[in-house]
Amino acid sequence: MLSERQGTILNIVKENSPITGQHIADQLHVTRAALRSDLAILTMLGLIDARPKLGYFFIGDKEKDLLSQKIMDISIESCLSQPVIVGEHTSAYDAVIAMFTEDAGTVFVATDNILAGVVSRKDLLKTAMGNNDLRALPVRMVMTPVSKVIYVQADEKALAAAQRMIEYEIDCLPVVHVLDTDEEDKKDLQIVGRISKTNITRLFVECGLGRRT
Repeated sequence: MLSERQGTILNIVKENSPITGQHIADQLHVTRAALRSDLAILTMLGLIDARPKLGYFFIGDKEKDLLSQKIMDISIESCLSQPVIVGEHTSAYDAVIAMFTEDAGTVFVATDNILAGVVSRKDLLKTAMGNNDLRALPVRMVMTPVSKVIYVQADEKALAAAQRMIEYEIDCLPVVHVLDTDEEDKKDLQIVGRISKTNITRLFVECGLGRRT
């Protein structure tokens, strides 16, 4: 379902079409940038549309729009992909090999499926451009550590994953189960899959073609 702010934005657009993103932001007392992911989600769902130099138009009703409702009901668990995982002691070079062998844009670093970090193509390219010896460099020196990783859980909605990727401008998210540990305020992230922009694109195409029931 839509967040409270997305519902408010939808009502503003419905009552004031056409309206610019800046005018929406002014009514909500936030910056235009803060609304980027919300506006993108509402546009992808076909609830609003944008026209250059004019602004946003209301074009749908979430209660009547069956495609929108279908998309909002789909769980991440039903459309995730297998993660590409390497160990913490793997070299950056071998991480590159795994990435291209599996045709994946992101590699997850884990021990016994407990997430330690994430490595993207961009991370490896920046490291290689620094004239580093990728064969001698442990992947843990390149990865984004788990404390800074954006993730989703398997029982969340696919729409939430799409919104998170737009908001944080990333191409792929680890799908995890959050496990309690013996340490206070510490939880382990057990990786169970990945969801990427490709998964989301495929999902919308399947819905549009009636392949999702």
